[in-house]
Order: sequence, then structure tokens, then C-alpha cells
Amino acid sequence: MNTESLKEAIRRELPEILRADPELRAYVLELTRREYAGRAETQDRFYDLLAELRRDREEQTHKWEEQNRKWEEQNCKWDENQAELRRDREEQARKWDEQNRKWDELQAELRRDREERAREWDEYKDEQNRRWDANQVELRRLHEEIMAQAQKHERGIGALGSRWGLQSEKAFRDALAGILEKNFGVQVVNVTDYDDQGVVFGRPDQVELDVIIKNGLLLICELKSSIDKAGMYIFERKARFYEQRHERTANRLIVISPMIDARARKVAERLGIETYGDSTEVEAL
Repeated sequence: MNTESLKEAIRRELPEILRADPELRAYVLELTRREYAGRAETQDRFYDLLAELRRDREEQTHKWEEQNRKWEEQNCKWDENQAELRRDREEQARKWDEQNRKWDELQAELRRDREERAREWDEYKDEQNRRWDANQVELRRLHEEIMAQAQKHERGIGALGSRWGLQSEKAFRDALAGILEKNFGVQVVNVTDYDDQGVVFGRPDQVELDVIIKNGLLLICELKSSIDKAGMYIFERKARFYEQRHERTANRLIVISPMIDARARKVAERLGIETYGDSTEVEAL
């Protein structure tokens, strides 16, 4: 039997032999004791290993606890930082809102100031316009008054001219009639009737009168550059002639002349005849 066959036989038969022969088992154990540790040593090493593992675990646990503590501290710091950041954002938002409110108040104040200045400017312009309009009205009134006085003087001069033959009586009469028509919105109608019985002049002749009919009223006028006492009587007779001829009673008898003799004025007062120095002086028709 060679060596390999012997080794194979031993590996095959040895386990059974060792179980059946205690002495041989003890002998084999003694021979191999140097190759492995005993139970006690193995147990000691096992317990040492367990203790080392326990220490490692405790150390690891401690490290984990320390790490968790640090993590919790970090979380606390993070939460504190987040809370601080939130407070900062809230404070910034509050300040921003406050700035917006102040800006809105400033804009509202500026808008009120602009509106107030615009209102004052409008009032100023309205006042200036009113003053301008009032001045224009006053200027127009003064202009019209001056022009009226100038025209009145011109008519006075025209009356002198008519009296001395420098211009016709008809032109002067037309001027006075034009003033009446302009001032009172009426029409002065020159009426010519024939007095065949000579009531007015004592012999048959034409009778000329100026009449105004307005709202059913009859006004008989005498428009002359000058009139004396006899002329006033003649006007009164012409008016009565017209009333009789047309079967209407005059509401007013009016004489307009810049040159009325003082004796003629007394006659007019007795006869109820109104006298005026110019057409602009006539009372409302």
C-alpha cells in the first residue's frame, strides 16, 4: 500500500475509530493540541471577541448618539436660522408694507395738492374770466355811453344844422327814429293824412305824424330838431286829428327834440305830452 492509499484509508476510517476508541481520540487530541486552542481558551477568546464587539458597538452607538446629538443641534440651529430668517422676512415685509403705505399716503397727499392747486387755478381763471367779462361789459357800456353821448351831441349839432338849413329836417327825424327802433325794438311809422277841413293848420293840408303801435298800444311821436310853443300846439292838434280820423285814442304823446323852448315845455305839461331831449332818454315803451 502506498502513502496516498494509506491517507485515504485513514480519512475514511478515522472518524469512526475515534468515536469508538476514547484512548485513541485522546491520543490524537494530545498530538494536535498545539494546532488549535482549547475550549477554555476558545471560550475566553470568544468572550473577549464578544466584549470587543460590545465595546465597538457601544462606541459606535456612542458615536451615533453623538452624531445624532450633533445632528439635532444642527437641526435646532437650522430651525433657529429658519425662524430668524422668517422673522427677518416678516420684518422686511412689515417695513415694505410700511414704506408702501407711506408712499401711498405721499402720493395721495400729492394728488390732493395737485387737485387743490388745479381747483385754485380754475377758480383763479374763472375769477379772471369773470373780471375780464365784467371789464368787457363795463368797457362796452362806457363805449356805448360815450358813443351815445357823441351821437347825442352830433344830433344836437344836427339840430342846429337843421335849424339853420345846413341839413334837412327829414334826415334829423330819421336819425331820431332809428334810435327809437334800435333801443326799443319797435318800428316808427311815418303816417301822412290829408286834413281836408283844415282842423290842424286852419286850412286843408297834409298832416304828417310818426306813430308806434306795440302790444296794442298807440304812441304818437313828434321827432324834430327844435320845437317852440306854437309847434307844441300844432303837434297836439295833429294827434287829435289822427285819433279822430282813425277812431283810436293814443296811449302816449311824445315829443323828442334837443331844442325845446321853455314855453313849449309848459304847454306840453298842460296837454299831457311827454318831452325828451334825445331818443335815448325815452322811458320804456
